[in-house]
Amino acid sequence: MKACINNQQIRHHNKCVLLELLYRVKRANKSTLARLAQISIPAVSNILDELAKENRVLNVEEEKPTRGHSGGVWLIAPEGDWTLCLNITPTSIECQLANACLSPKGDFERVAIDAPSPQALLGEIEKCWHRHRKLWPNRTINLALAIHGQVDPVTGVSQTMPQAPWKAPIEVKYLLEEKLGVRVMVDNDCVMLALAEKWQNTARGRDFCVINVDYGIGSSFVINDQVYRGSLYGSGQIGHTIIDPDGMACDCGRYGCLETVASLSALKKQARIWLKASPQPAQQDPDTLKSHQLVSAWREGDERVVRWVEESANAIGLSLYNFLNILNINQIWFYGRSCEFGEQWLATIKQRIGFNPFDHNDGLKQNETEISFGQLTRAQQVMGIGYLYVEALLANENMKI
Repeated sequence: MKACINNQQIRHHNKCVLLELLYRVKRANKSTLARLAQISIPAVSNILDELAKENRVLNVEEEKPTRGHSGGVWLIAPEGDWTLCLNITPTSIECQLANACLSPKGDFERVAIDAPSPQALLGEIEKCWHRHRKLWPNRTINLALAIHGQVDPVTGVSQTMPQAPWKAPIEVKYLLEEKLGVRVMVDNDCVMLALAEKWQNTARGRDFCVINVDYGIGSSFVINDQVYRGSLYGSGQIGHTIIDPDGMACDCGRYGCLETVASLSALKKQARIWLKASPQPAQQDPDTLKSHQLVSAWREGDERVVRWVEESANAIGLSLYNFLNILNINQIWFYGRSCEFGEQWLATIKQRIGFNPFDHNDGLKQNETEISFGQLTRAQQVMGIGYLYVEALLANENMKI
């Protein structure tokens, strides 16, 4: 027998819906909120008044009031905690400060760092936080950290960081909270991209995937509007699907993973091997080859690089085809420096996928699953990790229903 839902529970659910909408659209009048939430305007008015009394939302005058909308606009109360959103590797920190509404404050920054040890990395994060704390001394600034590799978001432990010179896990959340006295939330950098799309892309569906093709290859799946992490927080490891069982050794300990064939680091490794084995003196030092030089060689039509890039795109397409046979994902967005290979690279991936395996019509349509480059700016991408706090807040509210 199903439990009945009373009016108080419905009202509390609608409060969560309006809060979620305001985090998405940032500011809106009552009629817009009523239309988006599919709730009557009188009900929206009552809920907003209740949220205002709780100091969770604020009503302000419209900058350019329109006819028939004299009630001003509503937004998340600005007096709440701010969030410093960071994307972290052992060689760089990208940061974007966001206010209580998760709107950007100040400029997006990318800082090169040298972190040979976990202690050095934590020290760089602390320096970044202190720098922003000095600019806004009267604000509580929490941390939201996106970290490459396997992360346990519950304990806040960075379990493996592929680019790091160390192998031991780091208790990032515990150590930073103890040192700085603020809240810290941690997750994987692909989860950051998934959250960025979920909360800032109005065109996304309830089921989609983001794929980051860069130093390695990572992905994150959103299913029924929720990031799917798996019980061991290792879901989305498309980079470790095996393409060639007799292929090169991967950092994960297996052989022939997609990362060993199609990542940017794999392409650079192929180029370095060729340069070192070339009978003619190479103009480029193999040991100092940079990603942008590889992209430039591809744009100039270097036959070897063009072939390597095409092979990498074919491998990604094959892996995605297998994923589409398991999960009916309707949208896939690509991010990462490999996207600089452009539309031709993407077209090869689409061609390898060929069709949506769930479309059994005679005329198979390639566009059943939308596959394209992500359109969010880097600042928006990094700010995605800040939505960990929004999702935690809404999850706590929904538990009260």
